[in-house]
Formats: sequence, structure tokens, C-alpha cells
Amino acid sequence: MINPKQKYTDFIKAEALRLGFMSCGISRAEFLEEQAPLLEEWLNRNYQGEMRWMENHFDKRLDPRKLVEGARSVVSVLLNYHPEKIQRDPEAPKIAKYAYGEDYHFVIKRKLKELLNRIKEEIGEVNGRAFVDSAPVMDREWARRAGLGWIGKHTLLLTKGAGSFYFIAELILDLELEPDNPVADHCGNCTKCIEACPTDAIVQPYLLDSNKCISYLTIELKDQIPARYSDQMENWAFGCDICQDVCPWNRFSKPTEETVFEPHPDMLGMKASEWQEITEEVFQKIFKKSAVKRAGYKGLKQNLYFLRDHQERKS
Repeated sequence: MINPKQKYTDFIKAEALRLGFMSCGISRAEFLEEQAPLLEEWLNRNYQGEMRWMENHFDKRLDPRKLVEGARSVVSVLLNYHPEKIQRDPEAPKIAKYAYGEDYHFVIKRKLKELLNRIKEEIGEVNGRAFVDSAPVMDREWARRAGLGWIGKHTLLLTKGAGSFYFIAELILDLELEPDNPVADHCGNCTKCIEACPTDAIVQPYLLDSNKCISYLTIELKDQIPARYSDQMENWAFGCDICQDVCPWNRFSKPTEETVFEPHPDMLGMKASEWQEITEEVFQKIFKKSAVKRAGYKGLKQNLYFLRDHQERKS
């Protein structure tokens, strides 16, 4: 006779793949004891910068049972966003690949809601919530525990055969499932991500100072980017992919099959001059559904001005 826990686990994983997720893994919903002192130290060093929400709900961030009453399992999923094509003009300001297409929050939330509905249809009354980078949930740690990859030295999740160009999200359920086992760390002696980071944001293996990270500087920081970084931005206007681009595991990245992540056709061909002259009307057209709207037109223009001023000083 098939173990009910295994039956439900197999069903959920099969449904997740059917919905287009790259992979799905399970971990027990429990207190993240090992992460508590690490998170506390990271916050005490002020490595969160202006992301003050990271300081909120410390207990919930470490215990999913405080987010979903009676939680028994965390279902982690990965969704590939690696684009088939990238920006063509090498001189153009750069946008992180994750923001090329439709905002992942909406895309993944739709899929997770459908997955939760299918679980309820198949199994019965199951209480659960979907989380997509918008609540105090330690996504990478839960994905690691679920055997979906290991935490690389750049602090991102890495997966054999897939790299790191994917989103992570969860369903936290009051349903007991068969947990998966974590996989080994396969970074070895490689330090390419650390060496490639122009701002030295990876202060040591597995430790990131967000204040120095180009993604933070171009998205989360609301003030002008500090002048000391003018020679280190490497033309990134929104986000940064440097530590991922140099990672040997990303040679295995495959283009996403999610058509909603395809960039607006005009964006890939934009020349440097067109970026500097971008109007709010063009911004709304190209980034109508993109995560770039997090920075907003004014935020993006501020970053573009910063990059332009640096280029003009150099010349």
C-alpha cells in the first residue's frame, strides 16, 4: 500500500512540473535554528542597508509555523527565467535578466494559486499560503533544505545542471509530506563570483554586504548612488548579473519556456543614446509589466544620469 504522505508528495511535485516549474522539493516546516544567529549577526552588521523590512518579523522569518497555523511542510519551487537573447548594444546601460519580462511576483503567484487549488481538489481541505518574495520567508534556505540546490559563495542558490537564473517561491502547508534531503555544496575552491564583483559586495564566501551590491544600489537605494561607486557600476542601470554570469555552473542554464518572461522586443535593441533619452511614455510601454517598475521612471532615470555622468568624466 502506498504511503499517503508519499502519494501526496508525488502528486504535488508532478503538478508543479505540469504548471511549468523547473523543480519542486519538500522540507519540514520547523524553526531554522542554524539560521537564527547568522541572520542576527547579518542584521547587526547593517548589511541590510535601507531594506529595514529585513529587521521586521524576526521570529516569523525563522519559523513558517508562525505564518501558517499548523504548518507541517514547505513546498519550494524554482522557475527558470534565463533569456534566450540579451541586450544587443554592448555600450547600452544594462538591465538584470530577471527583469526582462513580466514581473515574476504575478507570474509565480498565479501558478502557486493554481497549484494550491489542485492540492485541495485532490487531497481535500488543506490550509496553506503562497509566498513569492513578499513576506518574511528565507526562500534560499528552504530551497536548500528541499534539495533543490546549495547556497553558493555569492549567497544565491545554485543547482547542478541549471545554474542560478531562476526564481524561488513556496507554498507553506498544514499537510505532512515526505521531505527531501539537502544536496552537497559544489562550489569547491572556485571564487570567481567574489573576484568578479566590482564593488567587493561579497565580503567573504557566503556573506554579502547589500550596501555594496550593485543590485541594491540600483533598486533598493532611494538616494543617489554614492560617488565612490562611479568607477565600479560596469554600466548596470537596474540590478546586476555579474556574479551569476561568471559562475561556471551557469554554463548549464537553458532558455526559459515561459513566454511571459520574454523581453519587450524594443528593449533588446535599444542603443545607449536611446536609453539616455528614454521618455516616461516609452518607459511605460517597454516596462509595463516588468519588475523595473519597482525603481520607477524617476529611479531608472536617476541611475542612467549617474552612469552618463561617469562616462562623460571618463571621456
